Amino acid sequence: MPNDIAIRLPQQSDASSGRTAVPREHRPDVDLMRLICSATVMLGHVGAQFIRSTGDDPANGSGAYWAGHVAEAVNPYAVPLYFAMAGWAVLVGAPPRDSARMWQRIVRNTVPLFVWTAVYLVWAWLRDRNDRPVTELAVNSLFGSVRPAYHLWFMYTYIPIIALLAFAMLVKAGKRPWGLGAALLGIAVLPSVLTTAAEVTGRDLPSSAWGFGTYSLVYAIGGALLFALPAGAVRWRWPLFVLLPLTMAGSLWYNTQIHYVMPNAHLFVAVMSICVLLLISRVRIPEKWRPLLRKLAGAALGAYMVHVLFVEEIVAPLVSPDLSGPAAGLLLIGLLITVLALSFATSLLWGRLNLRRLLG
Repeated sequence: MPNDIAIRLPQQSDASSGRTAVPREHRPDVDLMRLICSATVMLGHVGAQFIRSTGDDPANGSGAYWAGHVAEAVNPYAVPLYFAMAGWAVLVGAPPRDSARMWQRIVRNTVPLFVWTAVYLVWAWLRDRNDRPVTELAVNSLFGSVRPAYHLWFMYTYIPIIALLAFAMLVKAGKRPWGLGAALLGIAVLPSVLTTAAEVTGRDLPSSAWGFGTYSLVYAIGGALLFALPAGAVRWRWPLFVLLPLTMAGSLWYNTQIHYVMPNAHLFVAVMSICVLLLISRVRIPEKWRPLLRKLAGAALGAYMVHVLFVEEIVAPLVSPDLSGPAAGLLLIGLLITVLALSFATSLLWGRLNLRRLLG
């Protein structure tokens, strides 16, 4: 979730360089999208604790089961829209001027990934929750997300996508980003290297989660296209307000009747993501709200990183399968507000302490 999101404006002459200067304007609607997606992810993780308490079986507590699944049904668009924002930032909003700038973005996302993985592993070790030795989990985390940092799986896909898109943009601009190319080649061959090493040594080696599937790349490129639409391009939004709840109802049906969790590549998720994107993109944000919105959006990555600690320590112990439907719904809302407040407050705090580069 890059913090330096901007959009190109009409080109202006730059007499000093002889080139065309490209001013950039901050997109407050993208800030809003980042906040919405961050809150929606937290909603899904809080709801998952209600489902987990019932063993995903309504017979063990229908109130908690349905409250959790309703929360999960409005959650699926968040991850696709993170990919969409990543694609827009690299391809349209803030294209990298050179490899050095892109490596800064990669480091800005990779450092918090591993710092928070270490935090979660140590925390679970102190709480005696790790199912394997912490050293083994730490080694495995170099190749993919592990419990208890399960929510960080997203970063192992996000980082390669922005690297690939930046590589393509730099090549198109006539640059020679050899370092990015080598890194992408390493990501591509890493799974086969680990498999071969396991066969030769006879040892169990972790599989690699670095990389991306077709769906995530399509969301990134398609999202860039939709975010770049000019204001007024979507003249009729009312069909989106009809279609969006239908996709959420479809998600509820799929998760409860077919398989939980619905994959990100599902048609319901794709249509839901398009609806949310088109409803938020280019929405007018009042000037007086923009500074606060930008501040909170800057804390969104950190809030995403830390929120599972609050989910595990506050939400999980309070959820019971014996709750009635209304009680489960009210408790879910209260716990979501608590997790949101604590996560963003904590992220804003370390932002004031200049720890954003370390902690996100």
